[in-house]
Amino acid sequence: MQDRDLFSGFIKLHILHHAAHEEIFGAGMIDELSTHGYKLSPGTLYPMLHKMEVNGYLRSEKREVNGKIRKYYRCTEDGQRALSLAKEKARELFGELLEPQA
Repeated sequence: MQDRDLFSGFIKLHILHHAAHEEIFGAGMIDELSTHGYKLSPGTLYPMLHKMEVNGYLRSEKREVNGKIRKYYRCTEDGQRALSLAKEKARELFGELLEPQA
């Protein structure tokens, strides 16, 4: 994706949104994000998830699934607050972006 840096904030908001509603895991998020046109490799997504966890937006839990360890993520309270604030900012921005031009 040529404009990855520009869209990285959208990707993180997608992650927070889904992690606020249910547990997520890396491969599942890669699939989910692809439905929105984002083509991420594990080498891109997993460091992003890790950084979001270090920053306090996500927490993880490791579980064994079919003989392999899978890391599940949930949104933290800080992640919920950040997501709520981002929604307000997105409404404001999209209002400006989508208003008719004079």
